[in-house]
Amino acid sequence: MFLFVARVSNAVSYLSDAPETCMNCHVMTDAYATWRRGSHARVAVCMDCHVPHNNIVGKYAFKGMDGMKHSYVFTTHQEPQVLKLSKGARPVVQSNCIRCHKDQIAMIKLATSSKQSCWHCHQNIHGRVHSLSASPEVLRPGLPDAGLPWMKKGASHE
Repeated sequence: MFLFVARVSNAVSYLSDAPETCMNCHVMTDAYATWRRGSHARVAVCMDCHVPHNNIVGKYAFKGMDGMKHSYVFTTHQEPQVLKLSKGARPVVQSNCIRCHKDQIAMIKLATSSKQSCWHCHQNIHGRVHSLSASPEVLRPGLPDAGLPWMKKGASHE
């Protein structure tokens, strides 16, 4: 059963930093599509913003714990209609905004002296998403292939 779940979930892909990995869960397609079309796609991948970069152990520990939480929420269909950063993810993303934009002095002064997060003003990082069901079909790229015959495009389910 473990091997089956590992194969269906494309578990090995989570060891990489490839942005397409985030699309293993269909509810992430809007976040992926808006990132892909936004300014950050040219300079950063999901892990650059969403995991800590203090050390390799901290990175993978956070990634593993966050991934297990996501797996539970998405598998049990408890995902909210509008995805928001969790309480634990907020300081990680804020720290990464500051780390990458440290050369923009005015922004960093504001970010470090204010109780507001960077995305308080920069709400358009992932576009304006109102709910998971509100995005047009054209924004939804196909899911990565898990290598299973019945998941191939055009494959018969019979």
